[in-house]
Amino acid sequence: MHLPGVLGDVSISAICAGFIAVAVSYAGPMLVIIQAAQRAGLNSDQTASWVWAVSVGSGIVGLVLSLFTRQPVVVAWSVPGSALLLTVLGDYEFSDAIGAYIVAGLLGLVLSLSGLFGRLLAAVPRPILAAVLAGVLLPFVLNVTGAVLASPLVAGGLVVAYFAGRRLFPKYAVPGALVVGVVLSMIAGQAQSPELSLAVTVPLFTVPTFSIQAIMGISIPLLIVTMAGQNGPGLVMMRTSGYAPNDRLLLTGTCVASVIFAPFGSHAINLAAITAGICCGREAHEDPAKRYIAGAAGGLFFIGFGLFSATILDLFAAVPGELITAMAGVALLGALQGSMLDMLDTGSHGPASIEAAVVTLIITASGIAPLGIVSPFWGVLAGTAVYLLLSVGRGRRTVKTTAGKVPAVVPTPSTKRR
Repeated sequence: MHLPGVLGDVSISAICAGFIAVAVSYAGPMLVIIQAAQRAGLNSDQTASWVWAVSVGSGIVGLVLSLFTRQPVVVAWSVPGSALLLTVLGDYEFSDAIGAYIVAGLLGLVLSLSGLFGRLLAAVPRPILAAVLAGVLLPFVLNVTGAVLASPLVAGGLVVAYFAGRRLFPKYAVPGALVVGVVLSMIAGQAQSPELSLAVTVPLFTVPTFSIQAIMGISIPLLIVTMAGQNGPGLVMMRTSGYAPNDRLLLTGTCVASVIFAPFGSHAINLAAITAGICCGREAHEDPAKRYIAGAAGGLFFIGFGLFSATILDLFAAVPGELITAMAGVALLGALQGSMLDMLDTGSHGPASIEAAVVTLIITASGIAPLGIVSPFWGVLAGTAVYLLLSVGRGRRTVKTTAGKVPAVVPTPSTKRR
């Protein structure tokens, strides 16, 4: 790794993108972990260790993979996995849950090393995968309207500042909007003064135990929702942003980290989907080759936040929720636009792929989770089924245009001319 070259690629916009990605993770998904810990009856040491484990684990993997691959690899914890644990964690001994986390990580490692998950993902038409990503991003962007209505000065001012920045200084539109939002929240009196006590979090090691009940109730559902709801959209996000991620390398790295940090409370570490859009987009840097700094910066922020997790949570609790909601929405606008354009690009798949992509978008954006499995999985399943129904069995042949160079695929007539 050529350190001077890395330092030469550092930019304020990329560092800000990494910070915003981490801020969004702490302001929203982290609260799901805290709520799950409370419902399961975990004590403060166990909860702090859980936060430490997912933060430091995600940070180390994101930092190393971003610098190694020179791609913006954003790693975080499983959000749908956290939601799953809201309902099931309290039903098992905590040591059994730790054992189930390890089993889920090992099963994911098998899928990653074999390349099976990557091959399955590659077999799905690109418009359907783009629609999954659009469906994941759309609710976050739509939430901006509610934030603006709830807090016109702070959230509305942030949105105005973002679009003004897109016109005047596109590279710094997102960090500029964040600064404006913070200032406006202070002026409006919506920012609280947190009571901070700077203390390094000490992780708590739990000896894992294994039970069939916990493996069936936690490991299998956790594996499904993490691979389908996080790693899949995470890979799609990188691909639609113009990168060619090595799925075996990235998924193996996250699964190994999941196993290592599980005894400290981490339920699953995986590729990020939502926050990856912040670091993979043009707001991080106009040059895609230099956006890996955003992923590396996000990793460093995750490590720092994890080491002082209790203090950082106090800081984010002082910021109005409408500001975080609006900030996440505008930061993801570029990624949403790109995924929707890809969704409508049929390529070699024909018009059937658009109908299938629309079905995928609707189901994914709905947020349904039958059988405890998150909507992106059902979106891909339904979209692929519609695509196969509309396209398989219809004969197609390739012809040449009058220029004799560009191939065009047209339906083969069902009857021959006599």
